Amino acid sequence: MTRPMMGADALARALSIRDLTDPAQGPHAMQLLVRGAADALRSAWGCKVLVHRGSPIVDTSDNYDRLHYDPGSVARDARYTRYVSPGQVLRTHTSAMIPPLLRTLGAVDDRLLVCAGLVYRRDCIDRLHTGEPHQLDLWRVRRAPERLRRPDLLAMIAHVVGALLPGRTWRSSETTHPYTEAGLQIDVLDAEAWVEIGECGLALPALLDEAGRSSRDESGLAMGLGLDRILMLRKGMGDIRLLRSHDPRVAVQMQDLSPYRPVSSMPPVRRDLSIVVAADAEGEELGDQVRAALGDRASSVESVQILSETPYESLPPAAVVRLGIGRGQKNVLLRVVLRDLERTLTHEEANTLRDAIYAALHQGTAYEWASRSSSWR
Repeated sequence: MTRPMMGADALARALSIRDLTDPAQGPHAMQLLVRGAADALRSAWGCKVLVHRGSPIVDTSDNYDRLHYDPGSVARDARYTRYVSPGQVLRTHTSAMIPPLLRTLGAVDDRLLVCAGLVYRRDCIDRLHTGEPHQLDLWRVRRAPERLRRPDLLAMIAHVVGALLPGRTWRSSETTHPYTEAGLQIDVLDAEAWVEIGECGLALPALLDEAGRSSRDESGLAMGLGLDRILMLRKGMGDIRLLRSHDPRVAVQMQDLSPYRPVSSMPPVRRDLSIVVAADAEGEELGDQVRAALGDRASSVESVQILSETPYESLPPAAVVRLGIGRGQKNVLLRVVLRDLERTLTHEEANTLRDAIYAALHQGTAYEWASRSSSWR
């Protein structure tokens, strides 16, 4: 199957994004979460810890095949994965670091593998999602006659949640992953809502065998956590963009895990766009196109919400002409909320951003611009 590859500019932009889990790129509270989880499990298990960092560009086989993703899995689609070359991708999860690490690990008695970093998704835009979130993989590999089982997995959850979100109520529910058995989703209670923070399971025996290990002698626990969301919950923050804010009043608060103290908020600016897109276009795909089109200016976009969708066949003739829509397309009404974290946007700046989003998404043959100086006219 031929898939579109990332351009050089898009790749350079992705690789230039600061990894908040990497101490070499400067201190950040997210690193305290990584350390806290590792310390809690080391203390509970008395095991050695191996912290591993890898290139964000990984082999497709490590990102998917060696983790037992089905060849036809929708996750492999270019709508959700950023392909660098036919055999390489920007990792979509930190679990991509695990297969090569297992192959080079050598003999162990009891070892905790800690793999943290940026991952690259095509995602919607709102206050809880970003296209480049941070993840933490925690894998225990133990050589012992007694195999690790579900009670060990539940104890692992308790240790980690207790360390990262002390005092929070948590629950687990059944789920599946291609590289684990007895999979669980982990949710914590925030006010009156359950929030997913990660998933875990017993390491798939075949994964160990294929890495040159022996599942007859070794067993494992596998856990993947969303660090951005955990940090937001820990500090009581409502906007994911704050994690990277350059406002000194915010940035100084990203050095510890104390509760977030809100700073003055800039007013939101709303723009509704009526656009034409492919009939199968989804919110995650549109969100990624917005990020790509705006580049550094994407941080001024708080959310992109689909209000309604109408297929070509259901539109009245006047709307067909007004939009320049054709068969195989649909009309989408988008609400874009603009709110810069550091200053108030002018009316003209908001319209310029609106037009940049419109130009990136609209596939109709008729256009409606907001800014008189729009370069797309």
